[in-house]
Amino acid sequence: MRDLEGPLLLVGCGKMGGAMLAGWLERGLEQSETHVVEPNKAALGALADEGLHHHADFSSLPARLSPRTVILAVKPQMMASALPGCRRFVGPGTLFLSIAAGKTIAYFERELGRGPLVRAMPNTPAAIARGITVAVANPLVSADQRAQADQLLKAVGEVAWVEDEALIDPVTAVSGGGPAYVFLLMEYLAEAGAASGLPLDLARRLARVTVSGAGELARQSPESVEQLRQNVTSPGGTTLEALKVLMAEDGLKPLLTKAIAAATRRSRELAN
Repeated sequence: MRDLEGPLLLVGCGKMGGAMLAGWLERGLEQSETHVVEPNKAALGALADEGLHHHADFSSLPARLSPRTVILAVKPQMMASALPGCRRFVGPGTLFLSIAAGKTIAYFERELGRGPLVRAMPNTPAAIARGITVAVANPLVSADQRAQADQLLKAVGEVAWVEDEALIDPVTAVSGGGPAYVFLLMEYLAEAGAASGLPLDLARRLARVTVSGAGELARQSPESVEQLRQNVTSPGGTTLEALKVLMAEDGLKPLLTKAIAAATRRSRELAN
């Protein structure tokens, strides 16, 4: 991967950090150029045997290490304790890429120091390389560094960029939390099926496969989701009767709008 040349330092290797690391290695990142700071080596799983450099803490990092990229993948509540070990790497030649929710560019510039920084919001389907990440860069990020961040994030799915950091809050509400909303839909769809007489195991299977299949169809189809919905809806049919309930004035749309507004508001509160 030409855009990933040079040493890379991953700080934190939980579910998201581990998913990203697996994607980078699969796409050709040199193990010998990869350093991971993670207190719990077991968190690396099979990746621990890939030939990369594992460090329980920052003290064992090579004194002359000069990473091209530092990825901050620790939990937001652990960020303050992780940043001091990263300060020596701040400079125009090192890109910092954060995937921590709620931690703003201003926070990092205050607590870490001012240097090239990209703030990114991935979501959990990154674990199977089917996520989507939205990113925003500070003014010190060069074109090459932005392309580098883009390549890193594409290892786990699609990438979109915004220029206004404030948009990360609704992004967090829509795509960050979105998988949970879909899983809840699966739960309720199964429960509704069971309430109509289906065996619960069958109802759960129908809900899981139907929702995942519909998602894959939406991903692959050139048609809009509105058109796909209409394709399933026959005049006078059973689907139309259900949609009359879901699309009523007090149906799904106002409820989901309220939910996204609440999540966006909370994201802003956490950032402040």
